[in-house]
Amino acid sequence: MSSFPYKRMVVIGVTSSGKSTLAETLARRFDMDFIELDALHWEPGWQEAPLEVFRDRVEKAVEAERWSVAGNYGIVRDLIWPRAEAIIWLDYPFMTVFRQLTRRTFKRWWTKEVLWGTNVEPFFVHFKLWSPDSLFHWLFKTYWRRKREIPALFAQAEYSHLELIRFAHPKETAEWLESLPDRASQKKI
Repeated sequence: MSSFPYKRMVVIGVTSSGKSTLAETLARRFDMDFIELDALHWEPGWQEAPLEVFRDRVEKAVEAERWSVAGNYGIVRDLIWPRAEAIIWLDYPFMTVFRQLTRRTFKRWWTKEVLWGTNVEPFFVHFKLWSPDSLFHWLFKTYWRRKREIPALFAQAEYSHLELIRFAHPKETAEWLESLPDRASQKKI
């Protein structure tokens, strides 16, 4: 892909599709700021940042010249997408994402991984599928909705400047990453 790397890109997908991992990998590889929307959104104790605080954090972060954003927050899309050049959509099969979420949940519980400052994911909450605090609940709630919403977003004129890079399986993503040139061989854009 001759026009890659872009200066500003967004990685989107459902929970546990690998947005943060890919966005951080691209940021490191191409000397960009890595912006994880979850890190800007969540306060200690799993409290959501007030909307104006979250928007302010995002607005400041995307002032940078080069960045790779991980996340789907619609409430800040108007701050990010107009400046972005490309959207990478991790549009993986449901069972692939479900397995990834299950592995990630067990790993984070086992290692007591600290997320965004002081937060540790609660284990049993995620398996209460009826609970809005469960990531599995969130996956079931959003998976098919995103399949409808994302193409509709790209049909809007305001996003016609964006190049959509869509991957249907993690193997496609890995092959694409492998095909990209190293940072050392890149000129600054």
